Amino acid sequence: MINSQKLKLKLLALQKKKKKIVFTNGCFDILHAGHIRYLKEAKKWGDVLVIALNSDVSVHKIKGPKRPIVPQQERAEVMAALECVDFVTFFNEDNPHRIISDLKPDILVKGGDWKPSQIIGSDIVLKNGGKVKSIRYHKGKSTTHIIQKILKMYVIT
Repeated sequence: MINSQKLKLKLLALQKKKKKIVFTNGCFDILHAGHIRYLKEAKKWGDVLVIALNSDVSVHKIKGPKRPIVPQQERAEVMAALECVDFVTFFNEDNPHRIISDLKPDILVKGGDWKPSQIIGSDIVLKNGGKVKSIRYHKGKSTTHIIQKILKMYVIT
């Protein structure tokens, strides 16, 4: 886990060495197979995979007061332990526009439920000569589905 200012310096040094920086973001609240497949595919697009996690404050804003289930430090620890992930950082805003602008990745990746033209930050990446990729969405693989399944299976009557 690294703050975005230190990360920016590291990424600039890597880009000078011709390393391609892949960026994605998300809540990654309860890690599941859909996340793993997505992250492995994202890593294939470049040399270094950066994950910007929505902070707890950000998740509350976009998912509601009962989320996240897993606190940000634990989510970051889990993400950082994945072989395909090189750097993990946080952002507090509702969307990653500012951090994408700061980090200037070469490739911006989101799930297939996003059209490339709708991906937040695509304007920045394309303006800087980068690429925007949409990776296949794994239907039914989501934290929300997991929560719903747990509630259905373990509801106390």
